[in-house]
Amino acid sequence: MSNSCTRGLFLLAALLFSTAAIGRAQDQQPKTTIKKAPIRPTAMNSGAEMFKEYCAACHGPSGKGDGPAAPALKIAPPDLTMLSKRNNGQFPDMHIAEVLKGGANWPAHGSADMPVWGPLLSAVSPNQGAVNLRISNLTKYLQSLQAK
Repeated sequence: MSNSCTRGLFLLAALLFSTAAIGRAQDQQPKTTIKKAPIRPTAMNSGAEMFKEYCAACHGPSGKGDGPAAPALKIAPPDLTMLSKRNNGQFPDMHIAEVLKGGANWPAHGSADMPVWGPLLSAVSPNQGAVNLRISNLTKYLQSLQAK
């Protein structure tokens, strides 16, 4: 057998071995799963309580995008404490309200076919006035999280 043929077989064997090792390592990695649970009503006047119940799983308790469900998402949740900084020092309250209503095109919160927050807040609120109050209080809470 020629030297180049021997080298080729050795490289092929090394490639097959490393591919198998990578496959085994990937199989051994724990799979991230998100447990679905029914929505729990929160106080509509507490933005902090709503954030903890509805947002912190992805955005993290402090809003930095490091919640326990974040690794399972296709798009990393943004650091909500930087909203004002990313908007020239102005908190984007109208945009946040649109995202929460489900009217803004925000890929992480679902497409127009599957809006997330508008129906969620409607499910725990008796009427549109209550939904608007929830959105307002959650928006104010997010404003309070902004980095100085």
